[in-house]
Amino acid sequence: MDQDPLSQGAAQNPASTSSWDAAEYARVGAFVAELGEAALDLLDPKPGERILDIGCGEGSLTKRIAERGATVLGIDNSPEMIAAAQAKGLDARLLDVADMAFAAEFDAAFSNAALHWVLEKERAAQAIFFALKPGGRFAGEMGGEGNIARLQQLVDEEMILRGYIPPTEAHNWYPAPEEFAAVYEAAGFREIDARLIERPTPLAHGVAAWVTTFRKGWLDRAGVPEEERAELAANVADRFGNSPADYVRLRFIMRKPN
Repeated sequence: MDQDPLSQGAAQNPASTSSWDAAEYARVGAFVAELGEAALDLLDPKPGERILDIGCGEGSLTKRIAERGATVLGIDNSPEMIAAAQAKGLDARLLDVADMAFAAEFDAAFSNAALHWVLEKERAAQAIFFALKPGGRFAGEMGGEGNIARLQQLVDEEMILRGYIPPTEAHNWYPAPEEFAAVYEAAGFREIDARLIERPTPLAHGVAAWVTTFRKGWLDRAGVPEEERAELAANVADRFGNSPADYVRLRFIMRKPN
């Protein structure tokens, strides 16, 4: 959705932003879907397969799965994102991954830049496992250990300088491969291949736009007024400089046993 949102919606997941502007996300965050192509190739959707896209956002990669001949259902916990996906003619449903109750309905599942927004990771892993048919695969990509560490540090420092306290609760799960694999192995998955990929990412629309788009929920929770955010974001951008964003991705594929 970094993405990076599933956009596991704020009402049920305090880690997420209060709401998403789907058009602004599509503009500022277009790189998320573009860089998600490698994970989509890892999934390798086949014609005739039924695939679940977890955290589909506004549907860019959902559409690409469908273009490969698969039947795809996208889920997301953001009403704004689901409306945008449905406007593209996609089968998209407002649903939190941890609350799914599908039973062996899908040949494969996919997720790009979404699972790091899901703090109920054990419930989510179990729900994904149950949603797959025996032998079904789950592939995707999310933020991994060390993801946007420098960017987040600067956002927090700038908030503190302005008298705001960064939320104490975690807002993202950026696991090491071993931690990630342990959660999904406990849910029943096998043949888990998870690895970190350092991926410095240029931000075409700048660091300030990234802050106001991808850290909106963080600023919401800290009570930063809208009228202060542009200046806060500009200061973060000045301090960060012209370096690419310090993205680290965790790319994975696994299988439900037959």
